[in-house]
Amino acid sequence: MSSKKELKELNIVDVVKDIAARLRIEYQEENNEICLDIPDEAGTGHIRAISFSHGVGLMEVDIRLKKEVRFDLNKSLVQPLEIIFNRESSIFHEFNGQDKQTEIMRLESAIFSCNSKYGNVLTIKANEPVCFINLEINRKLFEEKIESFLPEMNEDLEGLFRDVNGINLFFHKGHFSLDIAKCIEEINETEDTGFTKSVFIEGKCYEILAHHLRQYVDDTSPDQKRTILRQSTVVKIEEAANIISQNLEHTISIIALAKKVGLNQNTLQNGFQSLFKLSVKEYAQNKRLEMAQHLMETTTLNCTEITYRIGINSRSYFSKLFKQRYAMTPKQYMQKLRTMNLENKKTI
Repeated sequence: MSSKKELKELNIVDVVKDIAARLRIEYQEENNEICLDIPDEAGTGHIRAISFSHGVGLMEVDIRLKKEVRFDLNKSLVQPLEIIFNRESSIFHEFNGQDKQTEIMRLESAIFSCNSKYGNVLTIKANEPVCFINLEINRKLFEEKIESFLPEMNEDLEGLFRDVNGINLFFHKGHFSLDIAKCIEEINETEDTGFTKSVFIEGKCYEILAHHLRQYVDDTSPDQKRTILRQSTVVKIEEAANIISQNLEHTISIIALAKKVGLNQNTLQNGFQSLFKLSVKEYAQNKRLEMAQHLMETTTLNCTEITYRIGINSRSYFSKLFKQRYAMTPKQYMQKLRTMNLENKKTI
């Protein structure tokens, strides 16, 4: 049986205060920031929140609970817009009263808003590492800041922000972008304190919001027209790079590599360009040449043996690539190594 917490949805700091009151634990509060540590009997970790002007707030949750907890957000006059970026184990969202629960998995984001009839419910499973941030926007207070920009927005987003009293239900999820992941890391790693910290995090909140709005538009585009690199895609790109590095003696086609990591060919190529500034083919060539150089320096293999060891079938083609990279042929490089070794022996 899961425990149930009802939270007054006033602002993100009030939510954390309510959690502290129900768990009967102390919290630390300084200026516009609040922090509480989960007691040993309930689990481990911490929850932090910080609020800013115009109804913007940020909550960071990094916990592992001993019991499943269901957070039932009370319905209020003004329903804020919630944007969650999940970095660890799945959390689950539902609109209270509707028979549908949606899993928000690792590296996924979700943007949602409830109404006066159906409140937001978040469920956190027991004994799972849970780590996410929640960007909260009180649209009533935020209206003044964004009003002049609304006509330029995507139609769905304009309607979402104009719904200042929270009349309509809204839910959308997708994998969050690499840019958002970097902003989250910068928030977590900042060493600023006091006013400087507050200003820095507030700026990052708006940067995250801007990236997420662009991501929403990108999400609604056809797959082949999407341009934003998702954090989940980065994981798969890095997996593809590892596959290349660990199998240099075999040539793997782009089609096969893309299928192996669960990406389409265009996404795979675009991901390599974004992360490594190289195509898949160029990345593989560079790794083969680095391996060839290593084999020359650490083994007694000849050029022909090295050529086949790194998955290149033509010695002349290998020589051409090597010279382009190192400004000398493999034969010249190996001669240079032998000369250096002889000189070292004479010195000894």
